[in-house]
Amino acid sequence: MRYTRVSVSGRAVWGRVGEEDVELLSESPLDDPRRRPHGEGGPTVIGTVPRAEAVWLPVVVPPVFYAVGMNYPRHIAHCGAEVPVRPEVGYRANNALTGHGSPIVKPAEVTGRFEAEPELVAVIGRTLRHATYEEARTAVFGWTIGNDVSARAWQHQDRTFWRSKNSDTFKPMGPWIETDVDALAQTTTLRVNGEVRAAFPTGDMVFDPFDHIVEITRHITMRPGDVLWMGAEATCRIEPGDTVDIEISGIGVLSNPVHPEGKPA
Repeated sequence: MRYTRVSVSGRAVWGRVGEEDVELLSESPLDDPRRRPHGEGGPTVIGTVPRAEAVWLPVVVPPVFYAVGMNYPRHIAHCGAEVPVRPEVGYRANNALTGHGSPIVKPAEVTGRFEAEPELVAVIGRTLRHATYEEARTAVFGWTIGNDVSARAWQHQDRTFWRSKNSDTFKPMGPWIETDVDALAQTTTLRVNGEVRAAFPTGDMVFDPFDHIVEITRHITMRPGDVLWMGAEATCRIEPGDTVDIEISGIGVLSNPVHPEGKPA
């Protein structure tokens, strides 16, 4: 099943994605009582919009936006970093999120490397604390795609990632949440203007999503709607005028144009 959020008359509405249409839902599937023991009911269909006319939003606004850093061996080697000995995460800001089809805006102040990184994203569907590995596996509601856009000069100038990774539009996410896929058995492909710039096995990670969930929930309660971005094996420079497509087989394609600051969306 594929779930998403779309804008309808300026209002965010959950939807279930079909081949031709998006069925609009009465409530979030993350709050579906059928996911609870002995629950009944759940979202009902309240309308449809053609997929071709859908205005895609970030698939969820997470209570907590977790992000894994160095997690792919080739990326770690390329950066000359040390291989992590345990799962660790950082955080990103919700204001950076934008949806499928929306522009990535390059700020006028940004100089130097402006880059895209293709990432698998886990969407949490249950409240978790002190999770076992198996509990972590069953707590993932589904999978989506993220583009970790970074302004590298700011990343090196600042003490934190506050603007280099968290500026508005720097975190496209979508186009939907796929609930029926073995995400770690897929291939991630990054294209710029239709040209393949990187491709790698999605699951070739130092620590997988469930390792990270186990470690996080030793200290922090995870809740439905939290997202966990899993890092990337490769990066690619992008510029205004480009279109960036990130495909994870079995999930879909996240596509976003790159605009200079000041250009109308």
